[in-house]
Amino acid sequence: MFSHIMLGADDIEKSKAFYDAVLGALGCPPGFIDDKGRCFYRTKTGIFALSKPIDGEPASHGNGSTIGFSADSPEAADAWHAAGIANGGITCEDPPGVRAGALGKLYLAYLRDPSGNKICALHRMP
Repeated sequence: MFSHIMLGADDIEKSKAFYDAVLGALGCPPGFIDDKGRCFYRTKTGIFALSKPIDGEPASHGNGSTIGFSADSPEAADAWHAAGIANGGITCEDPPGVRAGALGKLYLAYLRDPSGNKICALHRMP
């Protein structure tokens, strides 16, 4: 459904270190910084990117927004969460764990990245 997602970040290097750690825990290679100072993570299913806002204003997080990353297992989601905490992320919502909803049982772990964006690792339980 998506070709890419780009988030605003004021400190690209700090955000890159954070996302290298959390996405690395899910098996994604480190991001690369292009000649415009943006950081890109490419996978066979899409691109995740970080950029300073082009309008020159400070980056801000979307109130009510969450970006979810797919995890292969609850253990991968836990490793993602631990990597985030160790690299400047802040835990938010409930602790990582199973939640039941309209889409079945999900294993969810939530963080705020160094720019305040809310992100999630999600594993669909059998």
